[in-house]
Amino acid sequence: MTSRQLPPTASLSLLAALRDGIAQLEREHVPSAALAAELLLMHALIRERAWIYAHPEHELDPATREQYFSLIARRASGAPTQHLTGHQEFWGLDFEVTPDVLIPRPETEHLIEVALERLGVGSDTGSPRRKEALRIADVGTGSGCIAIALAHELPAARIVATDISAAALEIARRNAARHNAAARIDFVECNLADFLLHESRNTGRESRSLDLLASNPPYIGCRETATLPREVREHEPEVALYGGETGTEIYSALVAQAATLLKPGGILLLELGHNSAEEVSRLLEASEWTGIAITNDLAGIPRVASAQRDA
Repeated sequence: MTSRQLPPTASLSLLAALRDGIAQLEREHVPSAALAAELLLMHALIRERAWIYAHPEHELDPATREQYFSLIARRASGAPTQHLTGHQEFWGLDFEVTPDVLIPRPETEHLIEVALERLGVGSDTGSPRRKEALRIADVGTGSGCIAIALAHELPAARIVATDISAAALEIARRNAARHNAAARIDFVECNLADFLLHESRNTGRESRSLDLLASNPPYIGCRETATLPREVREHEPEVALYGGETGTEIYSALVAQAATLLKPGGILLLELGHNSAEEVSRLLEASEWTGIAITNDLAGIPRVASAQRDA
């Protein structure tokens, strides 16, 4: 008899529940089973990790036990942990996530790091550059994690965050409000940076007015679908995943739009797929960009392409 089949009156400690949850996830070959089981137990209990390990003999009440093992079963069937808890941390900030947005990945934090370095801010919290009224675009914002992280680091910046998905923008707006950044981020429904291009044409405003354009675009190839983990393939939004047959097709449009929108010396940042560094480098080297650089993630995989718009 498993813990999920225990009679309602049977006792079950936190430690026993956690061990059973891990075992069930491991049987289904769920990656990071121990972490997932911990997060789901924390979610069911509405408690922090430290509390759980400080009270290992605390007994689960029947309702919480039922909720926890229901979450474990859903995770074992492929539902991402973040969809079950509704949360994911990014850049030290808590973000609401749903199946309407791409789950923020730790690797994307490299984009924030490179942005601050290229802007001359780095990790210096006292840098005068942080107080400049920079104009920034986050193209394909999803949960809003990039725009909000940049707003957190650059308190005087004004940011436009675009997405083709109205549902994703609703999540991003809620996240911006959660982190007191809503007043400085304009969320716009459009494809890529089309809104900014149309705005400059319709108002006569100088089009090359951005200091930085950042994007974590869809970069998985449609032909790679079968190779994706089922958590990604079956549960994350296709519009945020697939960038064409090979996954590199979207970059040419992004580079062309950035060339039109960035001011001289403006910075372009693009997150890269596993096979896109060569194509993006070719696009940048074939046009008027300088300071082209590829930054690897902690696994040594090319993760961020950055470049400066020439005069």
